[in-house]
Amino acid sequence: MTEQQITDLGPAFSAYLRRFRDSLGQERTAKHFDTYCRGLLSDLPRKSVEPIALAAGTAVRTLQEFLVTAVWDHTAACDTFQKHIWDVVEELPTDPLGTVGVIDETSSRKWGDHTPGVQRQYLGCVGKVDNGIVTVHIGIAKGRFQTLLDADLFLPKSWSEDRPRCRAAGIPDDVKHRTKWRLAVDQWLRCRGNGVSFDWLVFDEGYGAAVPFLKFLNLVDQRFCGGSSSELHDPAESGRSVAACGRPVDGNARPQWGNDIDWLTKRYEHRFGGRRQRPCGWRIGNTL
Repeated sequence: MTEQQITDLGPAFSAYLRRFRDSLGQERTAKHFDTYCRGLLSDLPRKSVEPIALAAGTAVRTLQEFLVTAVWDHTAACDTFQKHIWDVVEELPTDPLGTVGVIDETSSRKWGDHTPGVQRQYLGCVGKVDNGIVTVHIGIAKGRFQTLLDADLFLPKSWSEDRPRCRAAGIPDDVKHRTKWRLAVDQWLRCRGNGVSFDWLVFDEGYGAAVPFLKFLNLVDQRFCGGSSSELHDPAESGRSVAACGRPVDGNARPQWGNDIDWLTKRYEHRFGGRRQRPCGWRIGNTL
C-alpha cells in the first residue's frame, strides 16, 4: 500500500487500532504502536525499525525501545484481536469447506547467536538446517478470507536449559522449552476461549505424527485432516513404533506419551471445566 492509500484509510484504520488502546497502557506506547503498524502497511522497501522510524519522523532509538522494552498486555491484545476476527468470520458468506483452522510454522534465517531462540535447526525458508528461529502459528480461512490468529516463538532446549542466556535476551524465567505441538495446543485453547471454532483443523506431518496431539483433538471433538509420514500407531495401546517427523520412536516410550496425554487432559479440564468422554473418531488423512 502507498502512503496515500493509508492516508485515505486513516479514519477506519485509526478506529481499528483503538481497539487495542486498553492493552497498551501509556499514551506514548499507543502512539509508537500506531507508527509501527502504519509503517508495516507502507510501501517502504525495507520495513524494519530504522526505515519505519525515519519515514514517520520518529527517533530510531525510541521506536526500537518500544519494540524491546515497552510494557503492554500482549495476552489482552491477542484476545481482542481474535474476538474481532471471529466477528468478521461469522459475517462472511457460507463456504462449502466451512471455517478451516491451519497450524503451521515458519522460520527466519539469522546470523549471530543473540536473537531469542536462534540455533542451528531446520528452516523451511531455506529448506535445510541453518542458523535461525522458528515460530508456530495458527491461522483461519473461510472462502477467500484468511489471516493468522496467534504465534509463538519455539524455544529450543539449548536455550531453555541456559537461563542466564535467556535472561540476557529478555526471556522470562517461566518461559520454558515446549514442543511445537504443545504450542499448537495452547494456541487452539486460546482461540477456543475467545469464541473461535473451526469446522476443520489442518496441519502437516510434523504435527500429525504426535500421537498425544491427535488424542487431544479427539478429546475436544475437533475434526482434523493432517499429513503423516507413515502409518501411525499408539504405543500406549499397541506397543508398536510411531513415526515422529519421519524418525522412528521406540515403542518403549510409553511413559513419555502417557505423560503428554495426562498434560493435555488437565490442560483441557482447567480451561473448560470438563472432559469429553467420547472420542470423535476422525483418523488422520492425507496432507491438504
